[in-house]
Amino acid sequence: MQKFKIGILGIGGVGGYFGGKLAAYYHNSDEVQIIFIARGENKNVIKEQGIKIIALNEQIVAYPALVSDDAQEIGMVDLLICCTKTYQVEEALQGVQACINNNTVILPLLNGVESVERISYLFPNKEVWEGCVYVVSRLERPGIIKKSGNINKLYLGSPYAAKEKLAKVESLLKVDGIDAQVPPNISETVWEKFLFISTMATLTSYLDKSIGQILSNEEYKGLLNDLLNELYAITIAKGISLPANSIQQTFDKMTSFPFDATSSMHSDFQKGTKTEVDSLTGYVVQLGEELNVSVPTYEMMYKKLKTSNT
Repeated sequence: MQKFKIGILGIGGVGGYFGGKLAAYYHNSDEVQIIFIARGENKNVIKEQGIKIIALNEQIVAYPALVSDDAQEIGMVDLLICCTKTYQVEEALQGVQACINNNTVILPLLNGVESVERISYLFPNKEVWEGCVYVVSRLERPGIIKKSGNINKLYLGSPYAAKEKLAKVESLLKVDGIDAQVPPNISETVWEKFLFISTMATLTSYLDKSIGQILSNEEYKGLLNDLLNELYAITIAKGISLPANSIQQTFDKMTSFPFDATSSMHSDFQKGTKTEVDSLTGYVVQLGEELNVSVPTYEMMYKKLKTSNT
């Protein structure tokens, strides 16, 4: 029987954590094959030593069936989970287009909300689902993933996919503690995540503070509330139907994170590397202009962040 091939593209904090859990679970499987699409030192370390996940209550070392950046060696995959940075997605997918055919499902687990549109433009006749995750994990160094907190949710779906196919992929991913779910409305779920990640990434980066530091300061909380209200107004203008208590739900999600947790964008600013500021902050400013919605706090923070990231 031919194995169901799952390719993980982008072995950073998200891809390394979920990919590592899947690789450990399906290590000796006759039905599922986990492939890491990685390059450079990360690829070399994982090929030799496996990928190590350090979490609160566990440490595991997992060995994918294959670690490669050679599309010909990888071959066709059934499910391609894309976990790159938003600014890398086109280049990364073009590098593995030989692995994608009409039966391949592309599942982006990126921070922004425009990834399906961008991928579908690149591959207009391919099946692209929507997805998002909640997890606090970082690539500490090549081959080492560190996860904090107990949150590891993975949402996936598509209004156009067959229910049987969605159920199969959900069951394949819902293993070893991974909380994989197909929600009733995946677009709403992705925008709920964007309400969370856009505001958190923008404010942690702007203030250079952790989530806990922001939530324990009334002035910072006021700025967070301004961002949340501006982005919520964008969703209304865009016709995205979010629950009326979404802002409070987002506050509640943030309080469930460890005090010193922060956003990956903030970490990238601290390291002086390229960031996702255009997708997570600038995109809201762009939508505000297009939809004639005032987003002054986003505009102010985007201007400062762009200046400091050049």
